[in-house]
Amino acid sequence: MGEQEVLAAAKKAIIDYDVEKAEQVAKDGLAAGVDPVALIEKGFVPGITEIGDLFDSGEVYLPELILAADAMKAGTSVCEAAFPAGTVSTKKKVIMGTVEGDIHDIGKSIVVSFLSANGFDVYDLGRDVSVATFIEKAKELKPDVIGSSALLTTTMGHQKALEEELREAGLRDKVKTIVGGAPASKEWVEKIGADAYAENAADAVTQVKKLCGIA
Repeated sequence: MGEQEVLAAAKKAIIDYDVEKAEQVAKDGLAAGVDPVALIEKGFVPGITEIGDLFDSGEVYLPELILAADAMKAGTSVCEAAFPAGTVSTKKKVIMGTVEGDIHDIGKSIVVSFLSANGFDVYDLGRDVSVATFIEKAKELKPDVIGSSALLTTTMGHQKALEEELREAGLRDKVKTIVGGAPASKEWVEKIGADAYAENAADAVTQVKKLCGIA
């Protein structure tokens, strides 16, 4: 397959919620010489973006959204394993997770992929992650940055609670924090005392680099 065929197949695998196909397309694409970052950005991301839009419009429901996210993870995992070593030699650790009560995983997973592509050591805690788990992993892994995602106004309060618990645990001055998700904003960052807000995956990379002092 040519590159355009691979990218089209990657997008279709996500739209079809086909985990095995997404993984196989990634393997075939890499074998054909398609750049792994391009495969994610121009193949899998457009597919998951389309599913996200359909979910927002009520044409796709939560079970399908989760299946699409699983297919996305399968494909991007293969791509991440093929990222060139030393893309960015940061050696910086980032913890990422979607807050408790929120099972929306797509945006966060894309951010994880983009950060990995830029050389960060990323620990994905998954979705529905409690504040206690964030704190536990922060103590264990000693990350440079903690990123939390919330897609609902009813769950974004956990981002504020995370800031409070980090201070309570004596960790807040040892780690930078970044928040994202549809209801988040720069104003929200200022209100809860976080360090940065990311509007999308590309912006997340930019902001995390700034937090880590990387030009």
